[in-house]
Amino acid sequence: MSHANRSISTGLWGYAARLRRSFSTTGLLFATLFFAASLTPSLMPRTVLTQGALSGFSAAAGYAFGTFLRWLWTYLELREPSARTSRTIKLIAAVVCLAVAVAFLWKASEWQNSVRELMGMERVETADPLMLGLVAAAIFAALVVLARLFNIVFGMLSRWLQRYVPRRVSNVIGGLIAVALFWSVAEGVFFRMALRTIDNSLRQLDALIDDDIAGPAGPMKTGSSASLVDWHDLGRQGRRYVVTGPTAADIGNFFQGEALEPIRVYVGLNSAETAEERAKLALEEMKRVGAFDRSILVVVVPTGTGWVDPAAMDPLEYLHKGDVASVAMQYSYLLSWLSLLFEPGYGAEAGNALFKEVYGYWTTLPRDDRPKLYLHGLSLGSMNSEISADLFNVIGDPFQGALWSGPPFPSRTWNMVTANRNPGSPEWLPRFRDGSIIRFTNQSNALDIPGAQWGPIRIVYLQYASDPVTFFNPKAFYREPDWMKAPRGPDVSPALRWYPGITMLQLAFDMAVGTTSPIGYGHVYAPQHYIDGWMAVTDPAGVTTDDVGRLKELFKDRY
Repeated sequence: MSHANRSISTGLWGYAARLRRSFSTTGLLFATLFFAASLTPSLMPRTVLTQGALSGFSAAAGYAFGTFLRWLWTYLELREPSARTSRTIKLIAAVVCLAVAVAFLWKASEWQNSVRELMGMERVETADPLMLGLVAAAIFAALVVLARLFNIVFGMLSRWLQRYVPRRVSNVIGGLIAVALFWSVAEGVFFRMALRTIDNSLRQLDALIDDDIAGPAGPMKTGSSASLVDWHDLGRQGRRYVVTGPTAADIGNFFQGEALEPIRVYVGLNSAETAEERAKLALEEMKRVGAFDRSILVVVVPTGTGWVDPAAMDPLEYLHKGDVASVAMQYSYLLSWLSLLFEPGYGAEAGNALFKEVYGYWTTLPRDDRPKLYLHGLSLGSMNSEISADLFNVIGDPFQGALWSGPPFPSRTWNMVTANRNPGSPEWLPRFRDGSIIRFTNQSNALDIPGAQWGPIRIVYLQYASDPVTFFNPKAFYREPDWMKAPRGPDVSPALRWYPGITMLQLAFDMAVGTTSPIGYGHVYAPQHYIDGWMAVTDPAGVTTDDVGRLKELFKDRY
């Protein structure tokens, strides 16, 4: 080997040695343990990319925790082991951690299959450890680089401040300034820029008119030439909502009799400047098409993108033989979980405005000559619909009921009811008091409670135990959620275990991919389960048990 080559080789080995020594051994040991724990199952099945990203974040969290423990040990001036003892401890710990990581990787596919089998999905043969490891390593490296950059900035600030204040004070002030600086950059550059990019992309997608969707010809349809709402302003989800769904002929053929054409009113985000103006426009459109002449009126708060779940609304229109009017109003372009994290107030504002307008007009109508009023929302729409209908404001003239599906974990009423559930009922399927106002259900109809009688308001929460949008809990960082305790929901893996810190990370990733599950699990709600909910909430006249069974078969494989 030439002298130049030897120099290059020596330089590379030297750099590698310095890089290795720059890592905390304690941090790497905890990173390995956190990586292994991240491979255990949670609520949702994971692809190799999702698992790799989760494992990378988990390893970085473990490294940070281990590094902190090592710093704390030194800061407290505790006795250091001898060099020989230290090497022995590190060797034993490294062997144990490596064995744990290998064992957990070996079990990873089995754990994923424990989730997939419950959801009727095909088994996976391998966890693809090579790809998983590469993705995890890339995420881990990026986060370590970011942390070291923070440490450099903190050190520079602290040293500069030491000219004017004591060292420990300079450390505190320097740390606070560094945190504020990095947070400002992250929020102002990354989050805002990324969110703006996503918002603009979804805005452009929302403006597209699908080739398979034609504008309505009938004057009584929202978006028609006679409508108060322009077809192009409805948005992609609104256009699809007003022209799809069952027709009077579809419903009549099913029941072998007469049926009405369901009324669907929708107002897009571009239809007016403010939420209040859009709500007033929605009310005027409802009056124009005769929505208040129907027997059933539903105020729908859509998901973040403006989507109204057809699996919820189509069966309701069948159950009441088309004698249904519904109204919805768009408030965002973002996916529900993004809206939930970054702009939750928009949906609440829109939900409040729409309910205020519709309910305010509805209360002016004669009680014996007005439709029964119901509320519905899925996901973020559920939470915002719940917020819009404060029971204390309507107690004098209450609406008839609500069906809220997949309520997000911050939902106020849902949280209160769940926390105060009857003793012995599980968190994933609570029973609340005598069941006269609020009941819960899931894949198996749990609404027929022996001895319970409905009161004047009927509220049903449809939720799956495997729905991470509902059962994510920040407190899972330091304590085991109640829904993980026995008895567990039928769609929750028995292999799921609680790990401090890691479980919260797993649930956060689950929430982001909550709509990738098969229908009837996770955050994807099935029409047959909506049918049970609507039957309990609206009590449709003349619909037999046989009709319900046939309707479930009709919708079984439709979505």
